[in-house]
Amino acid sequence: MLRVEDRTDIPDAGPGETVATVGALATPALLLDKDRLDRNLVRLSSRMAGQGVVLRPHMKTAKSIDVAQRVYPSGAGPITVSTLAEAEYFAQHGFRDITYAVGLSPHTADRAMRLRKAGVDLKVLLDSPEQAAMLGAAGRIVGVTPSAFIEIDCDGHRGGLTATDSKLIAVAAALAEAGVKIAGILTHAGESYGLSTPAALVAAAENERAVAVAAATTLRAAEHECPVVSVGSTPTAHFAEDLTGVTEMRCGVYMFFDLVMHGVGVCTTDDIAISVLATVIGTKPEKGWILVDAGWMALSRDRGTAAQRVDQGYGLVCDAAGRIYPDLIVSQASQEHGILAIRPGSAHALPNLPVGAKVRILPNHACATASQHELYNVVSAGSDAIEARWLRMGGW
Repeated sequence: MLRVEDRTDIPDAGPGETVATVGALATPALLLDKDRLDRNLVRLSSRMAGQGVVLRPHMKTAKSIDVAQRVYPSGAGPITVSTLAEAEYFAQHGFRDITYAVGLSPHTADRAMRLRKAGVDLKVLLDSPEQAAMLGAAGRIVGVTPSAFIEIDCDGHRGGLTATDSKLIAVAAALAEAGVKIAGILTHAGESYGLSTPAALVAAAENERAVAVAAATTLRAAEHECPVVSVGSTPTAHFAEDLTGVTEMRCGVYMFFDLVMHGVGVCTTDDIAISVLATVIGTKPEKGWILVDAGWMALSRDRGTAAQRVDQGYGLVCDAAGRIYPDLIVSQASQEHGILAIRPGSAHALPNLPVGAKVRILPNHACATASQHELYNVVSAGSDAIEARWLRMGGW
């Protein structure tokens, strides 16, 4: 297993040396186009700056300090995480303002409070008086004052309380009784991932905002502090027209984008910054198949586009330079094998790809695909050179 200290940047080649190239990589391998990454980062940060809202990027997609440093080139800023391993990893690299946006359990409460004891402003998430009491007890054991968001359910997608639930005030009262500071309210418009029209996405963003602000208003009317109103999903972040009353936006897959986001209508395929490099290992022309060495262990089992207007199979196939083959998808995947085939109903012909040829596969779900790999092989548009290798962290 690669360790953080094994991070490898590849310097320019000297006389007689060979620069690492995409074509020379052992496959399957994860590629990251840093130009697309940077463009995606600027797109959303500029949008949020224009709306006067703090952007708190979710690092669950990237899981890499090198990517985080592209997000914050001048120094650490506010981030969101989905595991305490992420919180510990980014804290080791100087990040101190962290929101752990997953519901609290006894063991995570204890571990989170140890991070607060170490000087990290780690804010946690809960939606019940029982969790409030548990968190307060964990804070007292290590001698710190916890800080927690109350989770609000804005669209029936996951956990949390509705803005009109009488339990909202009960949870706030339980936090006060337990000696826990209320960080604010937090919601996530997860149902936006199932949408596909600009009008529907604008409406989802407005609903997310309105529900969050209503919950904050209810708390304040009951004389509870609610300094932060935190919303976020990649689709609503890009389609919100009015963020009045919102203080921060959280999202993560916007850094890389993927085919699900393309199907939703948030990005083009030219915005997708990661891909899996694979090698052709066989052909079955009588079946219309090309076999590659990237199965679901390299691509993930995520079939998020299956419910969308265009089903991309296990991924959309490009040539080694990143140019998309028309209607060529990974139609089937076993553990270490992928089968490339022309999309059903298409008139396009199967490309002539001999054994040994390289292809790039755009992922359905960037988070799931990247999690199958230990590092990013960093490239620039139009270049075959591997400029750096950025490690990813893992675990919980």
